[in-house]
Amino acid sequence: MSDFAGMEELLNDFLLEASEMLSDVDSKLMDLEKYPDDSKLLNEIFRGFHTIKGGAGFLNASELVTLCHLTENLFDKLRNRELVLSAELMDVIFAATAEVRRMFGALQQSIQPSAAPAEMIGALKAALAGKTGLKTGPKAEVKGPGGIQPPAPGAQSSEVDWEALYSALTGTDIVAKVGATRNPEKIAEAVSEEESTKAAFGRRDNDVPGTTVGRRDGDVPVKEAKESTIRVDTARLDQVLNLSGEIGLTKNRLTHLRSDIVQGRHDADILRELDQSVTQLDMLVVNLQNAVMKTRMQPIGRLFKKYPRLARDLARQLGKDVELVLSGEETEMDKTMIEDLNDPLVHLVRNAVDHGVETIEGRIAAGKPEKSIVELSARQEGDHILITIADDGRGMRPEVIRNKAIEKGLITTEVANTLDENQCLELIFLPGFSTKDEISSVSGRGVGMDVVKTNIQKLNGVVNIQSEPGKGTVLTISLPLTLAILPVLILRLGDQSFAVPLSMVREILSITPSQLQQVSGRATMVVRGEVLPVLPLAQLIGWEQSVAPEVGVLMQFGNNSFILSADDFAGHDDVVIKSLDTFRPKGVAGVTMSSEGDIVLILDIKELLSDVRGH
Repeated sequence: MSDFAGMEELLNDFLLEASEMLSDVDSKLMDLEKYPDDSKLLNEIFRGFHTIKGGAGFLNASELVTLCHLTENLFDKLRNRELVLSAELMDVIFAATAEVRRMFGALQQSIQPSAAPAEMIGALKAALAGKTGLKTGPKAEVKGPGGIQPPAPGAQSSEVDWEALYSALTGTDIVAKVGATRNPEKIAEAVSEEESTKAAFGRRDNDVPGTTVGRRDGDVPVKEAKESTIRVDTARLDQVLNLSGEIGLTKNRLTHLRSDIVQGRHDADILRELDQSVTQLDMLVVNLQNAVMKTRMQPIGRLFKKYPRLARDLARQLGKDVELVLSGEETEMDKTMIEDLNDPLVHLVRNAVDHGVETIEGRIAAGKPEKSIVELSARQEGDHILITIADDGRGMRPEVIRNKAIEKGLITTEVANTLDENQCLELIFLPGFSTKDEISSVSGRGVGMDVVKTNIQKLNGVVNIQSEPGKGTVLTISLPLTLAILPVLILRLGDQSFAVPLSMVREILSITPSQLQQVSGRATMVVRGEVLPVLPLAQLIGWEQSVAPEVGVLMQFGNNSFILSADDFAGHDDVVIKSLDTFRPKGVAGVTMSSEGDIVLILDIKELLSDVRGH
C-alpha cells in the first residue's frame, strides 16, 4: 500500500527536481572542500537543502524535513561565519547528503522514509552547538537504514562496537543469538558470517525498499526504476512543432495532387509538382527525425557529477589523496544510453581509485605528487561519443596480468604465450579476473570489468585500454550517439531481408566455391593472408541452405573477425529499430521496414555467435 495515495504526481515531480538538486549539492560540496570560504557556494548549498525541505514538507515526509532542517541550519551558521568549516564537519555534511539520498530511495518506492540514525542527528546537533571531536570519521557515508560506518583504516577490531553494529543492522542481539560471552572477536566473527550470508542470498526482512544491498562502500546508489521523464529545451520543441506544421502543409499539397491524378490529369506540370512535393516531404521528415532525436539528447555532465563524491569517499577510505577532474560535461548523448552507462562508469572510477593510483607513501617513493589525478572526459567524434577515464597511477604490466589469469585458471599457458601486450591487458575483462588475492569491501571478487565490457557491448560500444607501467592507465569507451537509429547493412537470404549493424562490417566480398577451404571440418577463406572462418547466415538462424552463398561480409566482433555469407545484399540504410516486447526470437534485436514495405529482421550478431560457440 502506497504511503502517497493521491499524491503520486506530486511525488514524482519532487523526486525529479530534488534528485537533480541533491546531485548539484554534492558537486558543490566537492568544490567547497577546496574553497571553504566561498560565500556563494555556501549560499547555494543552503538554498538546495532549503528547497528540498520545502518539497518534503508538502509530502509530509517529516523525517526528511527534520534532517534537511538541521543541515540547513548548519549552513546558515557557516554562511554567517558563526561556525568554521573543518574536515570533520565536512564528513558530517557528506553523511547527511548520503542519508538524504537513502530517503529518496524509500520515496521512490512510495514509502515514507525511516528516521535518520540517532548518531547522525546527534552529530549535526553537536556541530550546531559548536562542539568539536565529532565521531563521524572520514567514511561517514551512510549505508542503508543502520547508518553504520566501517572502521577507519588501520583501526583495531577491539575499537569497533560490534554489538552496536549487528544490532543496528538486524535489530537483534548477536550475543544472545550465538550464546556466547561478550567476546569482541567472537562477536565480530558471527557478525561477519551472518551478514555475508544475507548479502549473498537477498534482502533482510527489515531492509528499507529503495536502498542498496550487497553493494560496496562508496557505490553510487542505483535507482530501482529508470526515470520516465526528460527535460527538453523549449526551443527544440518549437522546432519539432514548426516541422510538423510544414509536413502538414506538404501533406495537404500531396492530397490535392493525388485528387488531380485520380481525375486523369497526368500532364508534365502535375508530375513536376508531385516530384517537388515528395522531395520536400523527404527533407522535412529527415529534419523532423533529427529534431526529435535531439529532444532525447542530454548533457552527460548530469551523470558525471555523481562521481567526484564517489572518488572522494573511496579515496579517503583507502587512505589516498585523489581528485577526479571532469571535462566535456556539455557533450550530449541519448538519455537512455546515459542511464545504462552509470554502472560501467562506477566500476571504472572505482578501479582507477582502488587499483590505478598509489597510496600517498607509494607516490612519494616513486617521485610523484601526493595527490593523484583521475580524469573523466567525454567528447564527440563524428557519429560517436568517446568517454575516457585516465589516471596517473602505477599502470598495468601485461606479464603480471597474464600470469594472474593463468594462476586463476582463466586461460592456459599455451594460449597465454600467443598473446601480445594489448591482448594481455584485455584479460582484465575476463569473468572472475582480479589482481587482488583477498576480498575486501572494495574489490577482489573478480566481478566488475567483465560487467563493464558486457554493458558497453550492449550499447554497441567498445572499450580500449592503454597503459604504461609507472605512468598510468587510459580506458576509452566508444559509443554511438543514439541507439534509436541504427546504420545497418541489409542482406538477403532467399526472399527475406536481414539487417546487421554497419559498425561491425569491415568489407563486402564475393564468394566462389574455389575460394573456400575446409579446416577442421569448417569452411574458411583467406583474405589478404589471414585465414577467417566462414559462417553462413542460414546456419546461424537455423535455416536450410538451398543454394551456395555468393556474398560474404567481413565482420569484426571485438577482437574476432569472421565472414558472414548470404545470398545477396541490398545496400545500407539508417533504420529506426522497433523492439519486440511480447515475442522476441533468439538472435533478433528488433525489426524495421524496408522502403518496399517488407519486414526486415535486425540480427543480434553477438547472441547468434554465442550459440555457435556453445555448440
